[in-house]
Amino acid sequence: MRPTTLKSLGVIVLATVAAGLQAQVAVNFTVDVNRNRKPINPLIYGTAYGTASQLSDLNAPLNRMGGNPTTRYNYQQNVDNRGADWYFESIPYASATPNAQVHTFVQNSKNGGAQPMLTIPMIDWIAKVGPNRTKLASFAVSKYGAQQYTDPGWPNAGNGVKPNGQFVIGNDKTDANTPNSTTFQRGWMDNLIGRWGTAGNGGVRYYFLDNESSIWHYSHRDVQPEGLKMRDARQKMIDYATMVKARDPQAIVLGPEEWGWSGFFYSGFDQQAGQNNGWTFYPDRAANGNIDYAPYLLREMRIKSQQVGRRLLDYFSLHYYPQGGEFSDDVSTAMQLRRNRSTRALWDAGYTDESWIADKVKLIPRMRGWVNSYYPGTPIALTEYNWGAERHINGATTQADILGIFGREGLDLANRWVTPPTGSHAYNAMKMYRNYDGRKSTFGETSVLASSPSPDDNSIFAATRAGDGSVTIMVINKRLTSAINATINLTNVAGDRNVTAYQLTSTNRITTLSPFRTRSSKITMTLPKQSITLFVVGRN
Repeated sequence: MRPTTLKSLGVIVLATVAAGLQAQVAVNFTVDVNRNRKPINPLIYGTAYGTASQLSDLNAPLNRMGGNPTTRYNYQQNVDNRGADWYFESIPYASATPNAQVHTFVQNSKNGGAQPMLTIPMIDWIAKVGPNRTKLASFAVSKYGAQQYTDPGWPNAGNGVKPNGQFVIGNDKTDANTPNSTTFQRGWMDNLIGRWGTAGNGGVRYYFLDNESSIWHYSHRDVQPEGLKMRDARQKMIDYATMVKARDPQAIVLGPEEWGWSGFFYSGFDQQAGQNNGWTFYPDRAANGNIDYAPYLLREMRIKSQQVGRRLLDYFSLHYYPQGGEFSDDVSTAMQLRRNRSTRALWDAGYTDESWIADKVKLIPRMRGWVNSYYPGTPIALTEYNWGAERHINGATTQADILGIFGREGLDLANRWVTPPTGSHAYNAMKMYRNYDGRKSTFGETSVLASSPSPDDNSIFAATRAGDGSVTIMVINKRLTSAINATINLTNVAGDRNVTAYQLTSTNRITTLSPFRTRSSKITMTLPKQSITLFVVGRN
């Protein structure tokens, strides 16, 4: 390839001076704006724990407050318990004002232009503070003896595992916790509504039914040492959803917020039993007709909703993390290639996951199929996901691929866990869909057919944008070493059109390329290795 600057002579040649000369591969893509048309829900671009400035810059529609500590949040004392994440400690926030931490989160979300999403604790025990708002430990060494690990900053707080590897059992739950109930959480909602109003009047709209309850026996074993059975989880979802709808009928309830693959099929009781019997017998499942766990909860929420005459579950929501090490900072060649492939678990019925899952995940079609069978009409949500490598271009190309998949496959809502660091590669990949030009211009809202000959190497997503009649096309070159000579064949896009292109590469800057025009209904451009390029094809 000869070094050049950008030229617009029908064929666009992009120099890659900074990266040096690259081997090139010819790739033909197809876009047809009249085929496979379906709406892209803007709620798929949500995130979690974003600051006001991040939310505004990312033009994010949703901001989630979730994770393990929210399971044990006590709004009256403004304290939570970190569970297995941090030595089962109940740690108070600085303010003694009831619900202060949540009110701050809601305000920051609103300041950033995003809807806050909050988590309702359903577990039987929540955190409490000690005298003078001191922190408390569920497994104090002074009470339960020596343990394998202790908090480096507070040696009296242990991890609940004896030096011989056995769990501390029979601990007093009141050491660091106080009972929870729907009545208590109704008070939390009253506090929220008193400050912000109801969902229909500008208040909090979205409520999660806790967080990953099928692994409470691990993450919160100080207060829930036995895994929840299917019927217990069902009843908690019904009770707390009923409370929410009674207090604020326009509120939106999401659940079951399960953690991942095993949690889709097995209750907490069965996951615990399976771990103890070599994953050969699942007694809770057997006692419930051998139905998969998540579909069981869907079915039961539908039955109860029909009985009471109103919908209790508004979104069927799950979490998903790739299990082959992708959710890490590993950017070895092998791991980058695995990231490139493993996003197919979100959609591809022909892809067998390469981790211990060793099955065809096809997550979004699977979720849609479960809904169609057990609670038709329920939107689907992926409210935690992360493929890692946030500060590397491989993390950026993967993030861009994921957002494109969400839109093309018709996911209804998503939250990334968590907001990437400001200005990181993954952060800028999100901006490519929501604020690529600094003026909050977005990818189109109607997905159309866009095909690539090899999605492991190159992805393409396309949409139409009603506001200005543009066609937006996102091309992701995942290849680690090769630029591509890309030809995008445009069908049902009449005449030559003006095109503006935006690009993110390993330099980690979104740059605006020189404008040009399509020629003979084609876009032809050399795209650098590991790059994300957005083409905005004008109306004429």
